[in-house]
Amino acid sequence: MISPYALPWLEFLLCLSVIGYAGVKLSVFGDVIADKTGLGGSWVGVIMLATVTSLPELVTGVISVTVAELPDIAVGNALGACVINLFILVLLDFLHRGESVFQESSQGHILSASFGVLMIGFVGFSILLSHNGYQLSFGHMGFYTFILVIMYGVAVRSVFQYEKNHVAAFADHAPDRRPDLSLFQSVARYAAAAVLVVIAAIALPFVGEHIAQDMGWQRSFVGTVFIALATSIPEMVVSIAAMRIGALNMAVASLLGSNLFTMFILAIDDVLYTRGPLLAHVSPVHGVSAFSAVMMTSLAIIGLFYRPNGRVLHTVGWTSLFMFVVYLLNTYILYLYEH
Repeated sequence: MISPYALPWLEFLLCLSVIGYAGVKLSVFGDVIADKTGLGGSWVGVIMLATVTSLPELVTGVISVTVAELPDIAVGNALGACVINLFILVLLDFLHRGESVFQESSQGHILSASFGVLMIGFVGFSILLSHNGYQLSFGHMGFYTFILVIMYGVAVRSVFQYEKNHVAAFADHAPDRRPDLSLFQSVARYAAAAVLVVIAAIALPFVGEHIAQDMGWQRSFVGTVFIALATSIPEMVVSIAAMRIGALNMAVASLLGSNLFTMFILAIDDVLYTRGPLLAHVSPVHGVSAFSAVMMTSLAIIGLFYRPNGRVLHTVGWTSLFMFVVYLLNTYILYLYEH
């Protein structure tokens, strides 16, 4: 007999497993499609990978603000995913042998990381303004939504211009690795994996609500820590797999690109949340996650620019250590908010 308190956690683990399995398949067949269409390693491939791995955040956010009417889950999921993506960068540094990830990665990542600081910081700024009575709205949408869309468009265009001039740093000239699959078969399997992700992501907000009720936790905490972890599984799997095959730059680009797309997802969520500006209807504690992500991204920029030598006790570089400290501090503050 399964305990009623254990059931939501079993549901959460099931969603986690489905997203993890389907996320791997999405990345595999997405890469095959990129190879067969000539997009592998290009700017389009980088954007495609970041968008694909962010599919759970997109679906979970949309369901949270529409059917489930749980705005804190949506915002916590988005900002929590940004923090976890940066933690994955620390994990890559730990798993990477030889020099630090920040030493071997292209300095071109500074561009997308800087746009990440700008967009995530703007969301945190908007959260604080909304909870102090200062907000501009257009219908039921916050004015910040239009700014986020513009920022995302400028970021994508800027990265494209940079990639056009430095494409060799990301190029993948490997031959077709799956000649046994046609483009149609690859697309069909990609679509099947996407359906699995969508089904699991649809269930996540409701599972998160059950966990919050049973444990007496705030939805903001559950969304930021647990739901964000589940929806970030594809980024984790894809990044580690890319690093292991020697595509370290692609792994870093995917993580930083996912953070940009996740901020764009918040704009989509705001459009679909008809009760008013989304950020005015969520807990102000989300600002902690936003500025934690800003600090972690800023540390990543410092690491990419300065390229510090050495590892702490042969584990990670100093940059990763400080990023990990900010991650722990963010989680601890969110936990304290529960009490």
